[in-house]
Order: sequence, then structure tokens, then C-alpha cells
Amino acid sequence: MPLHPQAEAYLKRFPTDLGVPISSLTPGEIVRMRGDDAFAVQRGPRTPLPVVRDDVAAGVPVRVYRPEEGGRPLPAIVYFHGGGWVFGSVERNDALGRDLSARNGAVVVSVDYRLAPEHPFPAAADDAWAAVEDVFARPEAYGADPARIAVCGDSAGGNLAAVAAWRARDAGLRLVHQMLIYPVLDVAMDTPSYRACATGFGLGADEMAWFAEQYGGDPADPALVPLRLADKAGLPPATVITAEYDPLRDEAETYAARLASAGVPVELRRYDGAVHGFFGLPGFFDQAAEARGYAASRFGEAFR
Repeated sequence: MPLHPQAEAYLKRFPTDLGVPISSLTPGEIVRMRGDDAFAVQRGPRTPLPVVRDDVAAGVPVRVYRPEEGGRPLPAIVYFHGGGWVFGSVERNDALGRDLSARNGAVVVSVDYRLAPEHPFPAAADDAWAAVEDVFARPEAYGADPARIAVCGDSAGGNLAAVAAWRARDAGLRLVHQMLIYPVLDVAMDTPSYRACATGFGLGADEMAWFAEQYGGDPADPALVPLRLADKAGLPPATVITAEYDPLRDEAETYAARLASAGVPVELRRYDGAVHGFFGLPGFFDQAAEARGYAASRFGEAFR
């Protein structure tokens, strides 16, 4: 498919993901960029909810969203934001956290994991897992139903969700679903989609290499590269969402295929003409609402 017209218009305004030359990014520049949000309006409205509170899950800052007051146990989504393990925050993704809660009738626990390069691998993965463990250990603190807990993440957050999913399996904790939205699942960067989408489609191969360098870690470690996990049997049912014009497309679709081969129920949906990041920017992309509706249908099946 050709680029979606909305993706084409977006790329004319924002031709690269970071918007600055990678070589210029000093530690101070990284910190300054974390405080900016050029897409604040395009992230969508901040849906009013009766309960939005900041808390701490096993030492990790989180923001908890509930679509209703009271302590009635609700299904729970532990959400990890994107940003290449370097950028992003709970505050920057507040609109999406609210939307996930309202759209799915669920408690959403949005995790403010530590960021690289100050906190390299495995800090983010460890924080993600600590938050998931805490929701299982103290469901009453969140008003969560311990039998209906899912993980969700986009981009680098999808990486953290996938890692948390296999850690939960290995710990004997049953997640009902893993929602992986254009996730980072490998750092080899040698797929056809990496070559075809290396430049000119927003997130570029050079930027992904820079993100991976900041995070660090062993490329053979499944806590960094879930695609390398030897045994995928028994992982939670999965939904994998990809964008056609995204260097990460092939690794995510390969992961979905390998989950299916291991007997894991999985559904893959590619959004034709789309670019990386579309899910979080409903102000730019109509496909964001479409994909969020699809994700909600998948969560609904899992929670039922």
C-alpha cells in the first residue's frame, strides 16, 4: 500500500523521530527534550476519570487510572510507554492512559520506569517486572481483579511488556493477555523492513541504533531481545499491532509467527500505510482510533 495521506502529511512536518541530529544529543539535550512535548495536543483529549492518582509499585512510580470510584475489582492493564527507553513518561502518555482505562473499563497502571542512558539495561525491564509483580501481590491496592491482569506497551514499552510476559510465565503468574504495539523485539536491525524503512518514514534505523546503544545490554539476552527467548510455549495470549512503514514491522510479525508456532493464541494486525507511533497520536491519524478500538475488542475477549 502507498503511504496513508495522513502519514504523508505527518512526515512532511516531522521527517525524523527525534527531529535533531543524533550526534548533537548531549546528556543535557536529552534531559531538555524530555521536558518538551511537540505532540501534546495530538495525543488526544485527557478523558475525565473519577480516579487518577500517582502511587508507587514496589519502589517504581506509577499512575493509576480507574473508570469508576469504589474498590470493586476491575480487570487491570499494566501499561508501558514508548520512547526508545530514553524518552517518554507517565505524564506525556497521560491521555493514552486515560483512554485505555475508559475504553476498556479497566484499571490502568501506567509505569514510570527508569530511563537510559542514566539507567541502562536492565533498569527499565526490572521496573516493568516489579510493577507487574506488585499488581499481582497487592491487587486490592489497585482495585484489580487478580484473575484478569494484562500487559500493554508500545515501541520500547512493547519490549517491556513482552519481557514482563515471559517473566510472569516463569514466575507462575497468569497474565490473561499481552498487547504489543509496534514493539521492539530485536536489536539486530537486519530485517527487510529495516532496510526498506531505514530513512524517510519517521523513526529511522540510525535513531533505533542510537536508542539501543543508550539502553545497552547483551543482544542474546531475552530480557533485551524477546525474539531470542528459546521457549515461547505457555506465554500469555497476544495481540501484535504493526505499521507497514516501520523498521520494527518485521521483527514484530516474526514474533507473532513464533508465538503461534509455540501454541500461543495470537492475533496479528498490520495497519497499511501507517508509520511508527500512529497509535499514540489520534490528533494526526484516524488509524489510531481504529487501532484502539481493535485493541479494546481484544482486551474485552481476554477479560471475558
